[in-house]
Amino acid sequence: MNEPVRTGTTRPGVLSLNIKEKAALYASYMPFVKGGGIFIPTNKPYRLGDEVFMLLSLLDDPAKIAVSGHVIWLTPQGAHNNHQQGIGVRFSGNEAGAQARKKIEALLGGYLQSARTTHTM
Repeated sequence: MNEPVRTGTTRPGVLSLNIKEKAALYASYMPFVKGGGIFIPTNKPYRLGDEVFMLLSLLDDPAKIAVSGHVIWLTPQGAHNNHQQGIGVRFSGNEAGAQARKKIEALLGGYLQSARTTHTM
């Protein structure tokens, strides 16, 4: 039997991100990305365009957000300004992606106007 050929993307599993503080959520969220995105610290190898599946636990909300997306940002180990190694993921353009973006922006509120540095900018 022939194995199916995978082109472009791999499915390395589900990434879990547990953010307990508003400042950490601000540092991880990528509001400049159309549709929203989030930075996930990881040392696993990814390529731009890889599809990933995420389970996000945000602040004190017991409900996890399940959302998929694509890698659009890579921060390698030893990056400039000691940025944390990881990937930036743009939320998929479906309902789950829209709900993730709305939930994060509602939690951040006025934090979105902050000039503090983040994991990506």
